[in-house]
Amino acid sequence: MIQAQTLAALDGVQHRFFTRQGGVSAGLYSSLNCGYGSGDSPDNVRENRRRVAGQFGLAEPDLQTVHQTHSTDVLTVAADRWSSPGAPKADGLVTDRPGVVLGVLAADCAPVLLADGDASVIGAAHAGWKGALGGIVDETIVAMEKLGARRERIKVVVGPCIGPQSYEVGPEFPAPFLAQDEANAAFFRTATRAGHFMFDLPGYLVHRIARNGVAVTATGHDTLTGTDDFFSYRRNTLQGVRDYGRGLSAIALAA
Repeated sequence: MIQAQTLAALDGVQHRFFTRQGGVSAGLYSSLNCGYGSGDSPDNVRENRRRVAGQFGLAEPDLQTVHQTHSTDVLTVAADRWSSPGAPKADGLVTDRPGVVLGVLAADCAPVLLADGDASVIGAAHAGWKGALGGIVDETIVAMEKLGARRERIKVVVGPCIGPQSYEVGPEFPAPFLAQDEANAAFFRTATRAGHFMFDLPGYLVHRIARNGVAVTATGHDTLTGTDDFFSYRRNTLQGVRDYGRGLSAIALAA
């Protein structure tokens, strides 16, 4: 479990970037796999999610996650709750309610946690390259503002994700990022393989998020190289493994 100092310093806000340790799943899902989209036993996933919610003093139904689709859609969690599997599609969540845990799943994409402690408004976002480029975190900040947050008070942390030394992308890059801003070339460098590039996803996210006028940091963990601590879609793909576990990052307001 990883905590960021900027969020830990906020009164009334709890957060965790969970590692893959501390669950009940076995094999390639070992052990804190929280994704129903994997081939893991649903009973194991449910127990792992119960353990995550318990870290916040809450029950498994209080853990709200979404069916992530690499979109820029953000949902507000109010009185009504949903269950997983069967959660609505989105890639961002916000709330101003205590008694609920906002969670995002990742296995190389970036989990992003956000909080305005003074307004008691929190958010969570799932950002792969497509969501990052599309502005999922920007949209999450806007949704937080609708609940009373102010961006000059918002603290943002980009959690463990695939690092710049590990994220090789194909010849279709960096064109989409350069079309947005030619300065984004700074987040790509030539890879060993001809026509390929190494992409700095966390670096791009920190740069992009900071443009919103919020304080942002990154934990700096690389999910691909952190075999013992993190699930990684890319690592498993390179090893010829067809499935993978999903790690969970979460944030809640203290009751």
